Amino acid sequence: MLSKAKTSYILSLQKKKVREEEKLYVIEGDKMVKEFLAAGVGIRMLVAKPEFLNSLPLVTRQGIPEIIPASYEELKKVSTLKTPHNALAAVEMEEKEFNPAELKTSITVALDTVQDPGNLGTIIRAAAWFGIRSIFCSPDCVDVYNPKVIQASMGAILHVDVRYTDLRLFLENAAAERIKVFGAVMDGESIYSYKLDKKGIILLGNESRGISEELIPYITDRIMIPRLSETGAGIDSLNVSMAASVIFSEFTRSRGRQG
Repeated sequence: MLSKAKTSYILSLQKKKVREEEKLYVIEGDKMVKEFLAAGVGIRMLVAKPEFLNSLPLVTRQGIPEIIPASYEELKKVSTLKTPHNALAAVEMEEKEFNPAELKTSITVALDTVQDPGNLGTIIRAAAWFGIRSIFCSPDCVDVYNPKVIQASMGAILHVDVRYTDLRLFLENAAAERIKVFGAVMDGESIYSYKLDKKGIILLGNESRGISEELIPYITDRIMIPRLSETGAGIDSLNVSMAASVIFSEFTRSRGRQG
């Protein structure tokens, strides 16, 4: 049974301040919970229907500090979804170190003021699909542990490290190391004809304003996705997560051509 105190505690984790204090965030869904368990991620609390709990191996259940059987109605009270799944878990935040040398050998993503949770979650999912391991966000990006971000990422957060940093300083250091910065801008060159690289930083901007003026000087390569449709009404730009997927795909194709 899910007590009122536990209900309030789980709901409190929807707030960024509480998540940061507790070093915990919430995931929902049978598939996602099982993926996190299989990955060995620290699950502090598991709230689930009895049938879901019974489907887990005994050794898995023994490794979870707190397990609370709950009914559909109880899960509905703590879920951020209109239709709750059979399981919900409070997961420990992981502190992962970043090796700066990776910037010289792989593709990294930098996000400037991306504020929609669905967009960030989708970008994380696309990054995982195309083998991109690191995303650096400006401090004013939406919190990666926001429940809507986690849900949109569909478990991809397990495979991509998301960090928050001063992007101006980050790109300044990249410039000092002569690392290319591919900025997605409206007046850039088509990614379909531009010579892309197997390494560097892909810089994507805010949903409505694009890349901040203070970051523009750090762009070494200006790229864009050309619009092929002649119909202009209502299609003045691509959603940032859609654009990210197209750009990631093209960089992957370019890596294939380069061997």
